[in-house]
Amino acid sequence: MTEYLNIAGNTIAYDVTGEGPLVVLAHGMGDSRHSYRFMIPALVAAGYRVANVDIRGCGDSGLDWDGYSRTDIAGDLVAVVRHLGGPAVIIGQSISGGAATIAAATAPDLIAGTIELAPFTRKQSVSLGTLFRSKRYRAGTTQLGLTLVLGSLPAWKKYLTLAYPTKPADWDSEMARIETKMGEPGRMKALQAMCKASPADAGEQLPNVTCPVLVVQGSLDPDWADPRAEGEKIIADLPAGLGELAVIEGAGHYPHAQNPDEVVALALPFLARNLSLA
Repeated sequence: MTEYLNIAGNTIAYDVTGEGPLVVLAHGMGDSRHSYRFMIPALVAAGYRVANVDIRGCGDSGLDWDGYSRTDIAGDLVAVVRHLGGPAVIIGQSISGGAATIAAATAPDLIAGTIELAPFTRKQSVSLGTLFRSKRYRAGTTQLGLTLVLGSLPAWKKYLTLAYPTKPADWDSEMARIETKMGEPGRMKALQAMCKASPADAGEQLPNVTCPVLVVQGSLDPDWADPRAEGEKIIADLPAGLGELAVIEGAGHYPHAQNPDEVVALALPFLARNLSLA
């Protein structure tokens, strides 16, 4: 059952499944909580209470927020944890990976750890040489650029096709669901606002994180010419000893939906170390 948390007159939609220590799931831009559909049963079976969140502007959450930065999203996630009773581990993908970093740095009493899937957590720069050398990266950057500038749903769908090198079994129905949701008034504008939001606010908070962090990258993620190198830079900017990096070979930007079993296998030991099941 979908529940709603009121924040400053707007709403964040989420649902809660299972009992036990709290795990909060947060998806990427232009997506919804449905993207974690393959992981939730395993997390619940392992003894966790899973809160699956539609971040602001997405899914069933409200529109017309004042901002769509990672700092804004982090505030919403902290509010959800506080409302449901923490501490919690946040599993955040893409823009929500950066938001998870900010949540951990600003609410250390509530956030026991973060698992960041293909996170945009650092200020990015694009070189012409890198675009020329990597066809995959060039194609992804082009489609994201068209989405940002034109608000093009066909460009966003082409990006998603690149970002899933191997498609889930329900790919056709999932793409139809995303197309319908993104066709709602205001949803594309929220996606464009997130595209414009710099990850610099998350990068600035990396040195302030005090909880363990697991970064998971896909080796074929089109958002970076070298996804492993991006993950290594995030780990390097964290305080020593807090971060670990895992790279899933053949995965793209959505490892939780493309390779859910591998992500769960990485997540469960991390959760066991950082959330007591007692």
